[in-house]
Amino acid sequence: ICEVFDWAKKNVTSTMFSCWAAHAALYYYYGLKRHLRTEKLSGVFSHQTLEAKEPLTRGFDEQFMVPHSRFGYIKTSDFEAVPGLRILAQSAQSGVYLAASANRQQVYLTGHPEYDATTLDEEYQRDIANGAEPECPQNYYQQDDCTNPPANCWRSHGSLLFTNWLNYYVYQV
Repeated sequence: ICEVFDWAKKNVTSTMFSCWAAHAALYYYYGLKRHLRTEKLSGVFSHQTLEAKEPLTRGFDEQFMVPHSRFGYIKTSDFEAVPGLRILAQSAQSGVYLAASANRQQVYLTGHPEYDATTLDEEYQRDIANGAEPECPQNYYQQDDCTNPPANCWRSHGSLLFTNWLNYYVYQV
């Protein structure tokens, strides 16, 4: 995997790492270690942008929703301790969501803006079928009731994030 990271560093304008890949890349590039929660973080959470003029978050609302589904996390203080690593968006519930290297070659996502409307439900039902007793994903089902259908409230943000990344971090470079 180290050879892949080294190749990407030399030959790719910008790489977006999501979820486990973000944790692996943050460890590889910056030595940041992930920690594990005792309970899975699962749900859709409100996030805030931190840099008003950042091209990657151009057009985002000041508050926007993102699905999360994970046990692992990296402490905000660990991100803040790394010169050249910028936190671009975060949430009180889920922590750092979006970060990037100063040179824009690496983008790190800890959430899942690519999820379809039913993905968290499918994971929740899978966990139940496997004998786990997961909590209902927070802020995901209509009226926060697991018997109701999901409310997809993140699609526009996810599309804008990927469009901005391709436009400002990949193609214009």
